Amino acid sequence: MFYIHKGKVKIAVVSEQGKEAVVALLGPKDFFGEGGLAGQSKRIATAMAMSEATISRIDKSTIVRLIHDQPAFSEMFIAHLLGRAVRVEADLIDQLFNSSEKRLARLLLLLANFGKDSEPEPVIAKISQETLAQMIGTTRARVSYFMNKFRKLGFISYNGGIEVHSSLLNAVLHDQPHISRKTKRASSDQF
Repeated sequence: MFYIHKGKVKIAVVSEQGKEAVVALLGPKDFFGEGGLAGQSKRIATAMAMSEATISRIDKSTIVRLIHDQPAFSEMFIAHLLGRAVRVEADLIDQLFNSSEKRLARLLLLLANFGKDSEPEPVIAKISQETLAQMIGTTRARVSYFMNKFRKLGFISYNGGIEVHSSLLNAVLHDQPHISRKTKRASSDQF
């Protein structure tokens, strides 16, 4: 398993046809490679540093010992794993139900830390449109089109990086699907 002290890491998978999908962008204080703890002998994803990074490799025996002997570490690590599971579930729901435009908006907000405990960081470090496309499951051309649209609407700007404005958050929040009373009743009648 690995721990990121500094830098950004891209976690990607490649299909048999050679198509790459970015499944996570990680930064400082993130772990990756947890599959080894569960006995995963073959890795299904590749980790690539996107910037200069400082990363520590941690043996399975060390992690197991820390989990057993250090309650603070155990609590932090479990929170990390649960957070990752919640993020994967949200990404799957996003992929299944939202348009590529909305997926891009959500991704930009996540990359800028909107909705997290810490303060938003509206300027996203250099990230290519190709990587954004790989993360939301569309083409670079579609990402370019949506980025230009977002810029014209004042949701983002380019200043050496992508600057995400809170207006993008407001636009996404006001476009959330709502459960209708009819749907709610039908669901409860089934049980």
